Amino acid sequence: MNADFSERRVKMVDGQIRTTDVTSAPLIEAMLSVPREAFVGPGQRDLAYIDEDIRISEGVNGTGARYLMEPSPLAKLLQLAEIGDSDSVLDVGCGTGYSAALLSRIAKSVVALESDPALAEAARSTLSTLDCRNVTVVTGPLPQGHAAKAPYNVIVIGGSVEEVPAALLDQLAEDGRLVVVEGQGNSGVARLFFKAGGVVTGRRAFNAAIKPLPGFERIDAFEF
Repeated sequence: MNADFSERRVKMVDGQIRTTDVTSAPLIEAMLSVPREAFVGPGQRDLAYIDEDIRISEGVNGTGARYLMEPSPLAKLLQLAEIGDSDSVLDVGCGTGYSAALLSRIAKSVVALESDPALAEAARSTLSTLDCRNVTVVTGPLPQGHAAKAPYNVIVIGGSVEEVPAALLDQLAEDGRLVVVEGQGNSGVARLFFKAGGVVTGRRAFNAAIKPLPGFERIDAFEF
């Protein structure tokens, strides 16, 4: 089947993005131009534009499976961050690189952090093919961020977490924003964290059920 993916992109934007209060013109233009099908396996391309999370990895070394986030919550998170063309962005858990490709079109520079070496290599290859020259793919533990290029104006976390590590909040620039979904399943809530006067505060934005990002599980203190 020789699918017309550009037509599917238009249908995704019209049916999944615009209908969920996403109005940012640069973001919508990015979603119309970035080929989502390039960021999934060859056998998954016909699924690339469905309104569900798509599994892209079974996980490594006992970590959980990884997913390409459903288009609508991803778009709402990126819009929430109010990313401008002078912003530097840290994309935590970039997977195969789709979110980084979107960010490359609306931000000044993107550091795409990935813990899975195979996913990082896939992201590097696809982003290079798409000529996303302002994206740097780096590998390392996701909860630690990438301090070498901090501070960042925006940090995007590409999956739900139980709590945001202090290490990531510490890498926000003054007036920086971090967007994330906290909580799993139907209890997930998108939050916007903002740094002002060196202090980070967070607020609830909208409900969102997305797949968890491994490595951010809360460790309960052991009690005697």
